[in-house]
Amino acid sequence: MAIPLVYNVRSLRVRWTSTVVAVLGITGTVGVFVAMLALAKGFKATLVASGSPRNAIIRRAGATSEMESAVSTDQMHVIEGMPGVARNGSEPLVSPETVVVAAFPLKATGTDANVQVRGVSPRVLEVRDQVKIVAGRFFRPGLDELVVGRNVARTYSGFDLGSTVKFDHGPGPAAGGSAFDSELWADSEVVKQVYKRPLGVYQSITARLTSADAYPGFKDAVTSDPRVTLQVDRETEYYEKQSRAFTRLVTVLGVLVGGVMSIGATIAALNTMYSAVAERAREIATMRAVGFGAGSVVLSFTFEALCIALVGGLLGCIAVLPLNGLTTGTMNWQTFSHLAFAFRVTPALLIGGVIFALAMGVAGGVPPAIRAARARIAVALREL
Repeated sequence: MAIPLVYNVRSLRVRWTSTVVAVLGITGTVGVFVAMLALAKGFKATLVASGSPRNAIIRRAGATSEMESAVSTDQMHVIEGMPGVARNGSEPLVSPETVVVAAFPLKATGTDANVQVRGVSPRVLEVRDQVKIVAGRFFRPGLDELVVGRNVARTYSGFDLGSTVKFDHGPGPAAGGSAFDSELWADSEVVKQVYKRPLGVYQSITARLTSADAYPGFKDAVTSDPRVTLQVDRETEYYEKQSRAFTRLVTVLGVLVGGVMSIGATIAALNTMYSAVAERAREIATMRAVGFGAGSVVLSFTFEALCIALVGGLLGCIAVLPLNGLTTGTMNWQTFSHLAFAFRVTPALLIGGVIFALAMGVAGGVPPAIRAARARIAVALREL
């Protein structure tokens, strides 16, 4: 015979002060846990969204990032003739790119932070068709013009549409927006001249393929060609690798912080449930005497703990919802540049937060429930 659930709900209302303490502990723990994971997911999503499954990025063999790579013009011409490369008429859709870092003042603090400057081919919008100009126009080849990422314009001073931007080695007018929100784009040859880079060398080459399925054949052709010593990654996979170090760090920190906080929240739930057992010893003995079994008592008290945990978990998830889409920024340690990204509070994270809360509820509710079930009926009834 099961104990009516209404009995547990009324008990929680009677002991509302200790119930609120336990709920708040679980709320804070779940909120921090989900927020940390949303931070990692947002960083990863921002980088991965920069790539396309139809694009391949080519770098020097052994280079872990574009900043460490060097690809010559001769190697670029070999890439242009590889099978699987898409074409616009007779022109291969290949963008040789130069990547440098420049420091500009942040609007919020006035202190300098690094921005990645990407020198690209005039054909880059055909290669990266996910990039859209939302204001102004694209740069004209050979001129000192910049395409400004949306987050760069929001985060740094001096990047209003049509303004003049002062580099360490020369000026250039700002010219619009880009889906690569944390980068500045300019003509690759201009960037090399401004930063005194070798004219026949690029950091990477991005190739548009005829389809996503053409990637394996293209990669085999490049890596087996004796004329070049290069490595090939699908663009989405390359950016996913770039995100691993930060996402792993934040995830580990989230688990550690959430784990430490969960100990406190579980202890609060234990105290709440143990006090409930102590206060209701005679009630429990009476229910056992009239026919309720030990299993029913365990289920009843476990249900109370799960109710506390569920409310705390739901409140914690609700508390982090305003973070969804909130833009923040950090250093991308692969490129040593500032990367702006948004928190991503996904349904999977919210479900995980509720499950985490219920796990705390089980840990905090089962031991008191077992103690209640093991209470000696005769002893408790003598206290009536």
